[in-house]
Amino acid sequence: MVTSLPALLRRRSFLFCAALCLILSAPGCRKPDAGPAAAKGPGGAQGRVQPVEVTSVVRRDLVESLTVVGSVAPNESADMRAEIAGLVRGIYFEEGQAIRRGAVLVKIDDSEILAQLAQAEARFQLTTLSLERAENLRKTQSTTQADYDRARTEYASSKADLSVLRLRLEKTEVKAPFDGIVGARSLSPGDYVNNQTPITTIDDLSRLKIEFQMPERYLFKVQPGTRITVASRSLGTDAVVQGEVYFVSSVIDRATRSSTVKGLLTNPPPSLKPGMFANIEVVLEVRSGVLTVPEGAILTNAAGSNVIVARGAGPERTAEFVRVTLGLRSKGLVEVTPVGGTLDESSEVVASGVGGLILFPGAKLQPRPLKAEFRVGE
Repeated sequence: MVTSLPALLRRRSFLFCAALCLILSAPGCRKPDAGPAAAKGPGGAQGRVQPVEVTSVVRRDLVESLTVVGSVAPNESADMRAEIAGLVRGIYFEEGQAIRRGAVLVKIDDSEILAQLAQAEARFQLTTLSLERAENLRKTQSTTQADYDRARTEYASSKADLSVLRLRLEKTEVKAPFDGIVGARSLSPGDYVNNQTPITTIDDLSRLKIEFQMPERYLFKVQPGTRITVASRSLGTDAVVQGEVYFVSSVIDRATRSSTVKGLLTNPPPSLKPGMFANIEVVLEVRSGVLTVPEGAILTNAAGSNVIVARGAGPERTAEFVRVTLGLRSKGLVEVTPVGGTLDESSEVVASGVGGLILFPGAKLQPRPLKAEFRVGE
Protein backbone atom coordinates (compact mmCIF):
# COMPACT_ATOMS: atom_id res chain seq x y z
CA MET A 1 0.00 0.00 0.00
CA VAL A 2 1.50 3.34 -1.05
CA THR A 3 1.48 6.06 1.63
CA SER A 4 0.91 9.67 0.51
CA LEU A 5 3.59 12.25 1.08
CA PRO A 6 1.62 14.44 3.57
CA ALA A 7 0.79 11.44 5.68
CA LEU A 8 4.46 10.39 5.73
CA LEU A 9 5.55 13.83 6.93
CA ARG A 10 2.95 13.90 9.70
CA ARG A 11 4.10 10.47 10.87
CA ARG A 12 7.77 11.53 11.02
CA SER A 13 6.87 14.71 12.93
CA PHE A 14 4.88 12.70 15.47
CA LEU A 15 7.79 10.32 16.02
CA PHE A 16 10.25 13.22 16.48
CA CYS A 17 8.04 14.94 19.08
CA ALA A 18 7.57 11.68 20.98
CA ALA A 19 11.30 11.06 21.10
CA LEU A 20 11.93 14.62 22.31
CA CYS A 21 9.39 14.25 25.11
CA LEU A 22 11.09 11.04 26.28
CA ILE A 23 14.47 12.73 26.36
CA LEU A 24 13.24 15.77 28.33
CA SER A 25 11.42 13.62 30.84
CA ALA A 26 14.51 11.59 31.58
CA PRO A 27 16.32 12.27 34.93
CA GLY A 28 19.09 14.90 34.79
CA CYS A 29 17.69 16.59 31.71
CA ARG A 30 17.15 20.40 32.06
CA LYS A 31 13.72 21.63 31.12
CA PRO A 32 13.42 24.62 28.84
CA ASP A 33 12.61 28.05 30.27
CA ALA A 34 8.99 28.80 30.78
CA GLY A 35 9.26 31.97 28.70
CA PRO A 36 8.95 35.66 29.54
CA ALA A 37 6.33 35.04 32.18
CA ALA A 38 8.75 32.99 34.28
CA ALA A 39 11.44 35.72 34.00
CA LYS A 40 9.15 38.10 35.78
CA GLY A 41 8.68 35.80 38.73
CA PRO A 42 10.60 35.87 42.02
CA GLY A 43 13.54 34.10 40.44
CA GLY A 44 13.51 36.12 37.18
CA ALA A 45 15.36 39.25 36.12
CA GLN A 46 13.28 41.51 38.32
CA GLY A 47 14.01 39.33 41.29
CA ARG A 48 17.77 39.60 40.87
CA VAL A 49 19.85 42.51 42.24
CA GLN A 50 22.30 43.93 39.68
CA PRO A 51 25.64 45.19 41.11
CA VAL A 52 26.61 48.44 39.42
CA GLU A 53 29.31 51.09 39.78
CA VAL A 54 27.91 54.56 40.39
CA THR A 55 29.26 58.09 40.57
CA SER A 56 27.75 61.40 41.56
CA VAL A 57 26.56 64.04 39.13
CA VAL A 58 28.91 67.01 39.51
CA ARG A 59 28.28 70.65 38.66
CA ARG A 60 31.51 72.18 37.37
CA ASP A 61 33.07 74.46 34.78
CA LEU A 62 33.62 72.52 31.59
CA VAL A 63 36.30 73.59 29.14
CA GLU A 64 36.38 72.68 25.46
CA SER A 65 39.91 72.70 24.10
CA LEU A 66 41.84 71.66 21.00
CA THR A 67 45.47 70.54 20.87
CA VAL A 68 47.54 71.51 17.83
CA VAL A 69 51.23 71.67 16.96
CA GLY A 70 52.96 75.01 16.53
CA SER A 71 56.37 76.62 16.19
CA VAL A 72 58.04 79.01 18.62
CA ALA A 73 59.46 82.32 17.35
CA PRO A 74 61.16 85.31 19.03
CA ASN A 75 59.23 88.45 19.81
CA GLU A 76 61.44 90.38 17.37
CA SER A 77 64.27 89.21 15.12
CA ALA A 78 66.51 91.25 12.82
CA ASP A 79 69.33 90.39 10.41
CA MET A 80 71.86 93.16 10.82
CA ARG A 81 73.45 94.67 7.69
CA ALA A 82 75.32 97.89 6.96
CA GLU A 83 73.48 100.61 5.04
CA ILE A 84 76.65 101.87 3.33
CA ALA A 85 79.66 100.07 1.89
CA GLY A 86 83.11 100.24 3.42
CA LEU A 87 85.83 98.54 5.43
CA VAL A 88 85.05 97.27 8.94
CA ARG A 89 87.18 99.21 11.43
CA GLY A 90 85.77 97.83 14.68
CA ILE A 91 83.44 95.16 16.08
CA TYR A 92 81.99 96.01 19.49
CA PHE A 93 79.94 92.99 20.49
CA GLU A 94 80.49 89.43 21.65
CA GLU A 95 78.52 86.52 20.26
CA GLY A 96 75.61 85.66 22.53
CA GLN A 97 75.83 88.98 24.37
CA ALA A 98 72.74 90.76 25.71
CA ILE A 99 72.71 94.33 24.38
CA ARG A 100 70.54 97.40 24.71
CA ARG A 101 68.82 99.35 22.00
CA GLY A 102 71.16 101.84 20.30
CA ALA A 103 74.38 100.00 21.21
CA VAL A 104 77.04 100.19 18.48
CA LEU A 105 77.76 96.77 16.97
CA VAL A 106 80.09 97.55 14.04
CA LYS A 107 82.03 100.65 12.94
CA ILE A 108 82.74 101.18 9.24
CA ASP A 109 85.61 103.34 7.97
CA ASP A 110 84.46 106.98 7.86
CA SER A 111 87.66 108.85 6.95
CA GLU A 112 86.43 109.86 3.49
CA ILE A 113 83.04 110.96 4.81
CA LEU A 114 84.73 113.08 7.51
CA ALA A 115 86.77 114.92 4.85
CA GLN A 116 83.64 115.54 2.79
CA LEU A 117 81.85 116.71 5.91
CA ALA A 118 84.58 119.28 6.70
CA GLN A 119 84.35 120.60 3.14
CA ALA A 120 80.56 120.83 3.38
CA GLU A 121 80.73 122.66 6.71
CA ALA A 122 83.11 125.27 5.24
CA ARG A 123 80.81 125.80 2.28
CA PHE A 124 77.82 126.10 4.60
CA GLN A 125 79.54 128.79 6.65
CA LEU A 126 80.34 130.73 3.47
CA THR A 127 76.77 130.55 2.18
CA THR A 128 75.47 131.61 5.60
CA LEU A 129 77.59 134.76 5.49
CA SER A 130 76.57 135.44 1.89
CA LEU A 131 72.88 135.13 2.80
CA GLU A 132 73.23 137.52 5.75
CA ARG A 133 75.01 140.06 3.53
CA ALA A 134 72.32 139.74 0.84
CA GLU A 135 69.58 140.28 3.40
CA ASN A 136 71.20 143.47 4.68
CA LEU A 137 71.63 144.82 1.16
CA ARG A 138 68.04 143.87 0.38
CA LYS A 139 66.81 146.05 3.21
CA THR A 140 68.59 149.11 1.77
CA GLN A 141 67.59 148.23 -1.82
CA SER A 142 71.31 147.92 -2.72
CA THR A 143 71.05 144.51 -4.43
CA THR A 144 68.84 142.92 -7.02
CA GLN A 145 66.19 140.28 -6.35
CA ALA A 146 68.14 137.80 -8.48
CA ASP A 147 71.27 138.12 -6.32
CA TYR A 148 69.19 137.71 -3.16
CA ASP A 149 67.49 134.58 -4.54
CA ARG A 150 70.83 133.15 -5.59
CA ALA A 151 72.23 133.59 -2.06
CA ARG A 152 69.20 131.90 -0.51
CA THR A 153 69.44 128.97 -2.91
CA GLU A 154 73.16 128.44 -2.27
CA TYR A 155 72.52 128.50 1.48
CA ALA A 156 69.74 125.90 1.25
CA SER A 157 71.84 123.67 -1.01
CA SER A 158 74.88 123.75 1.28
CA LYS A 159 72.69 123.03 4.30
CA ALA A 160 71.18 119.98 2.56
CA ASP A 161 74.62 118.69 1.56
CA LEU A 162 75.75 119.02 5.16
CA SER A 163 72.72 117.06 6.41
CA VAL A 164 73.34 114.26 3.89
CA LEU A 165 76.96 113.84 4.95
CA ARG A 166 76.07 113.84 8.65
CA LEU A 167 73.50 111.15 7.95
CA ARG A 168 76.07 109.08 6.03
CA LEU A 169 78.50 109.48 8.91
CA GLU A 170 75.85 108.22 11.33
CA LYS A 171 75.25 105.18 9.14
CA THR A 172 78.88 104.10 9.49
CA GLU A 173 77.82 102.83 12.91
CA VAL A 174 75.59 99.75 12.85
CA LYS A 175 73.41 99.97 15.98
CA ALA A 176 71.05 97.57 17.71
CA PRO A 177 67.41 98.37 16.83
CA PHE A 178 66.04 96.88 20.08
CA ASP A 179 67.06 95.06 23.25
CA GLY A 180 68.02 91.48 22.57
CA ILE A 181 70.60 88.75 22.26
CA VAL A 182 73.29 88.96 19.60
CA GLY A 183 73.84 85.89 17.45
CA ALA A 184 76.97 84.64 15.71
CA ARG A 185 79.00 87.15 13.70
CA SER A 186 80.01 86.53 10.10
CA LEU A 187 82.85 89.05 9.60
CA SER A 188 86.07 90.37 11.09
CA PRO A 189 87.81 93.75 11.24
CA GLY A 190 89.17 94.64 7.80
CA ASP A 191 86.38 92.92 5.86
CA TYR A 192 84.63 94.92 3.17
CA VAL A 193 80.87 95.06 3.59
CA ASN A 194 77.93 96.43 1.66
CA ASN A 195 74.18 96.46 2.20
CA GLN A 196 73.98 92.77 1.24
CA THR A 197 76.63 91.50 3.66
CA PRO A 198 75.18 89.80 6.78
CA ILE A 199 76.77 90.93 10.02
CA THR A 200 74.82 89.15 12.77
CA THR A 201 71.30 88.64 14.08
CA ILE A 202 69.52 90.09 17.10
CA ASP A 203 66.61 88.29 18.79
CA ASP A 204 64.31 89.75 21.40
CA LEU A 205 63.55 86.88 23.81
CA SER A 206 61.77 88.89 26.50
CA ARG A 207 58.57 87.49 25.02
CA LEU A 208 58.02 84.63 22.62
CA LYS A 209 55.51 84.22 19.84
CA ILE A 210 54.01 80.93 18.75
CA GLU A 211 52.44 80.25 15.38
CA PHE A 212 50.03 77.44 14.53
CA GLN A 213 47.24 76.48 12.14
CA MET A 214 43.61 76.34 13.29
CA PRO A 215 41.05 74.24 11.33
CA GLU A 216 38.22 76.28 9.89
CA ARG A 217 35.53 74.41 11.86
CA TYR A 218 36.96 75.82 15.13
CA LEU A 219 38.08 79.18 13.80
CA PHE A 220 34.95 81.06 14.87
CA LYS A 221 35.76 80.20 18.52
CA VAL A 222 39.26 81.71 18.37
CA GLN A 223 39.87 85.45 18.66
CA PRO A 224 42.44 87.84 20.15
CA GLY A 225 42.54 87.18 23.87
CA THR A 226 41.79 83.44 23.64
CA ARG A 227 43.85 81.56 26.24
CA ILE A 228 46.45 79.00 25.15
CA THR A 229 48.71 76.58 27.02
CA VAL A 230 52.05 75.60 25.51
CA ALA A 231 53.95 72.43 26.41
CA SER A 232 57.26 71.23 25.02
CA ARG A 233 59.52 68.29 25.74
CA SER A 234 62.27 70.68 26.74
CA LEU A 235 60.07 72.01 29.57
CA GLY A 236 59.60 68.60 31.20
CA THR A 237 56.57 66.36 31.41
CA ASP A 238 54.38 68.65 33.55
CA ALA A 239 55.73 72.12 32.81
CA VAL A 240 53.50 74.38 30.71
CA VAL A 241 53.51 78.04 29.70
CA GLN A 242 50.41 80.22 29.61
CA GLY A 243 49.74 82.70 26.82
CA GLU A 244 47.02 84.23 24.70
CA VAL A 245 46.16 84.72 21.04
CA TYR A 246 46.91 88.15 19.57
CA PHE A 247 46.42 87.53 15.83
CA VAL A 248 43.95 85.50 13.75
CA SER A 249 44.38 85.58 9.99
CA SER A 250 41.35 86.67 8.00
CA VAL A 251 42.26 84.28 5.16
CA ILE A 252 41.79 80.48 5.10
CA ASP A 253 44.30 78.40 3.16
CA ARG A 254 42.48 76.49 0.39
CA ALA A 255 44.95 73.61 0.52
CA THR A 256 44.72 72.89 4.25
CA ARG A 257 41.36 74.55 5.08
CA SER A 258 42.99 76.17 8.07
CA SER A 259 44.03 79.66 9.10
CA THR A 260 47.18 81.05 10.70
CA VAL A 261 46.92 81.98 14.36
CA LYS A 262 49.64 83.60 16.49
CA GLY A 263 49.93 83.68 20.26
CA LEU A 264 52.13 85.54 22.72
CA LEU A 265 53.94 84.03 25.72
CA THR A 266 54.74 86.81 28.19
CA ASN A 267 56.97 84.90 30.65
CA PRO A 268 58.70 82.12 28.71
CA PRO A 269 61.28 79.90 30.50
CA PRO A 270 64.88 79.99 29.26
CA SER A 271 64.58 76.39 28.06
CA LEU A 272 61.98 77.38 25.45
CA LYS A 273 63.91 78.46 22.36
CA PRO A 274 62.78 79.99 19.05
CA GLY A 275 62.38 77.36 16.35
CA MET A 276 61.13 74.63 18.70
CA PHE A 277 57.97 72.67 18.06
CA ALA A 278 55.42 72.73 20.84
CA ASN A 279 52.02 71.29 21.66
CA ILE A 280 49.44 74.04 22.02
CA GLU A 281 46.16 73.60 23.85
CA VAL A 282 43.67 76.24 22.71
CA VAL A 283 40.71 76.97 24.99
CA LEU A 284 37.74 77.14 22.62
CA GLU A 285 34.84 77.49 25.05
CA VAL A 286 34.20 77.55 28.82
CA ARG A 287 30.79 76.50 30.19
CA SER A 288 30.32 77.52 33.82
CA GLY A 289 28.35 75.53 36.40
CA VAL A 290 26.98 72.75 34.19
CA LEU A 291 25.95 69.23 35.24
CA THR A 292 28.50 66.66 34.12
CA VAL A 293 28.73 62.86 34.11
CA PRO A 294 31.37 60.48 32.70
CA GLU A 295 30.91 59.62 29.04
CA GLY A 296 30.52 55.96 30.03
CA ALA A 297 27.30 56.82 31.88
CA ILE A 298 25.44 57.77 28.68
CA LEU A 299 23.07 55.17 27.27
CA THR A 300 21.91 55.95 23.73
CA ASN A 301 18.95 54.21 22.17
CA ALA A 302 16.30 54.93 19.56
CA ALA A 303 14.54 57.35 21.92
CA GLY A 304 17.67 59.41 22.55
CA SER A 305 20.32 59.72 25.26
CA ASN A 306 19.69 58.61 28.84
CA VAL A 307 21.43 58.26 32.18
CA ILE A 308 20.45 55.56 34.68
CA VAL A 309 19.90 57.05 38.12
CA ALA A 310 20.03 54.90 41.26
CA ARG A 311 16.95 56.02 43.22
CA GLY A 312 16.13 55.26 46.82
CA ALA A 313 18.21 54.62 49.93
CA GLY A 314 19.88 51.68 51.55
CA PRO A 315 21.89 48.83 50.03
CA GLU A 316 19.30 48.18 47.33
CA ARG A 317 17.98 50.82 44.97
CA THR A 318 16.01 50.93 41.77
CA ALA A 319 16.97 52.11 38.33
CA GLU A 320 15.34 55.17 36.81
CA PHE A 321 16.01 56.15 33.22
CA VAL A 322 16.31 59.94 32.85
CA ARG A 323 16.26 61.42 29.36
CA VAL A 324 19.03 63.99 28.83
CA THR A 325 20.40 66.21 26.09
CA LEU A 326 24.16 66.23 25.62
CA GLY A 327 26.29 69.34 25.43
CA LEU A 328 30.00 70.02 25.67
CA ARG A 329 32.46 67.12 25.95
CA SER A 330 35.89 67.44 27.53
CA LYS A 331 38.41 64.91 28.82
CA GLY A 332 36.00 62.04 29.43
CA LEU A 333 33.18 64.23 30.77
CA VAL A 334 29.99 65.31 29.06
CA GLU A 335 27.51 68.07 29.86
CA VAL A 336 23.96 66.80 30.44
CA THR A 337 20.63 68.59 30.73
CA PRO A 338 17.64 66.57 32.01
CA VAL A 339 14.50 66.40 29.85
CA GLY A 340 11.34 65.69 31.81
CA GLY A 341 13.22 64.16 34.75
CA THR A 342 15.05 65.03 37.93
CA LEU A 343 18.82 65.21 37.86
CA ASP A 344 20.99 67.25 40.23
CA GLU A 345 24.15 67.08 42.33
CA SER A 346 22.53 64.65 44.77
CA SER A 347 21.87 62.08 42.03
CA GLU A 348 24.05 59.01 41.52
CA VAL A 349 24.22 57.50 38.04
CA VAL A 350 25.47 54.19 36.75
CA ALA A 351 28.93 55.10 35.49
CA SER A 352 30.09 52.08 33.53
CA GLY A 353 28.73 49.12 31.62
CA VAL A 354 25.37 50.74 30.83
CA GLY A 355 25.39 49.17 27.38
CA GLY A 356 26.28 45.66 28.57
CA LEU A 357 24.29 45.23 31.80
CA ILE A 358 20.69 44.01 31.89
CA LEU A 359 19.05 47.19 33.12
CA PHE A 360 15.52 48.46 32.74
CA PRO A 361 13.29 50.93 34.59
CA GLY A 362 12.60 49.63 38.09
CA ALA A 363 15.44 47.11 38.11
CA LYS A 364 16.98 46.49 41.53
CA LEU A 365 20.52 47.86 41.86
CA GLN A 366 23.32 47.28 44.32
CA PRO A 367 25.46 50.46 44.01
CA ARG A 368 29.20 50.36 44.43
CA PRO A 369 31.66 53.28 44.18
CA LEU A 370 33.33 53.65 40.82
CA LYS A 371 36.89 52.32 40.82
CA ALA A 372 39.55 54.99 41.19
CA GLU A 373 41.28 54.11 37.92
CA PHE A 374 38.08 54.84 35.98
CA ARG A 375 37.27 58.19 37.57
CA VAL A 376 37.60 61.30 35.43
CA GLY A 377 37.63 64.99 36.24
CA GLU A 378 38.97 64.57 39.78
